[in-house]
Amino acid sequence: MDWCRYRFRSVWDLPAAPEAVYRVLERAEEYPRWWPQVRAVELRDEDSGTVRFRSFLPYDLRVTAHAGRRDPAAGVLEIALDGDLAGWSRWTVKEHGGGTRAVFEQEVEVHKPLMRRLAVPCRPVFRANHALMMRGGRRGLAAYLEAV
Repeated sequence: MDWCRYRFRSVWDLPAAPEAVYRVLERAEEYPRWWPQVRAVELRDEDSGTVRFRSFLPYDLRVTAHAGRRDPAAGVLEIALDGDLAGWSRWTVKEHGGGTRAVFEQEVEVHKPLMRRLAVPCRPVFRANHALMMRGGRRGLAAYLEAV
């Protein structure tokens, strides 16, 4: 097992139309407005930007995101990542029970030196930190969608 590789999957059920959820998720530069753990997004051009995020643990992660698949009809947004994390992330947005189910999937390898050194003893802590970040994102997105 490579202790520096992670695979995540989160499911967010939201009380909004899939089109509305997709429109918010495709505007990454606005994530800091509703996702507390996404501290900054700086666009480089229309297809890439840098993102800084931090959850409960006292360290920032910085990545460069490059747009991949953008398919509103299929409800798919996918990006490639490099920097402190390298790999990919994908949102899949579908109608579900009168609202929307947004599925976040991610496969990454950690490149941040401290996290690599602590990979074995801290893996459960890193996974819990990610879960807290995703919980904050779901809550923030639900409140943001309700307000707009």
